[in-house]
Amino acid sequence: MKRRILFLCVANSARSQMAEGLARALLGEDLEVLSAGSKPSRVNPYAIEAMAELGIDLSAHRSKSVDEIETRGLDAVITLCAEEVCPILPVQIRRFHWPIPDPASSDPSIDAEQMRRRFRAAREEIRERIVGLPALLDLPRH
Repeated sequence: MKRRILFLCVANSARSQMAEGLARALLGEDLEVLSAGSKPSRVNPYAIEAMAELGIDLSAHRSKSVDEIETRGLDAVITLCAEEVCPILPVQIRRFHWPIPDPASSDPSIDAEQMRRRFRAAREEIRERIVGLPALLDLPRH
């Protein structure tokens, strides 16, 4: 039986989507990886672009509500909120918190290249943490 993990944030538009894509790419087939948010919106185009730079395609992903996720059988939940309030699941599940600042911004003074840098920085921080996940979850290493 595959281990199941859920990456959780508010909008399920950037950090949790990138984490889902990275975990699937880096951790192999031994794990079922999900992502969701408490107030889903849409997958951010900069997240899609940042992941495409690594050959990971998020273009078919959609933002999902945590209410759509079957929480029974989850082995871990990883929250990725920093400055905003992270959603909490009412079930007893092993939890990890990675406070990664939201790269998305509606600030008009941030140009497209700055946004790309913000998303790349978030992606790289998430990637570094995912590399350490097998040890945290007692998973086989690839």
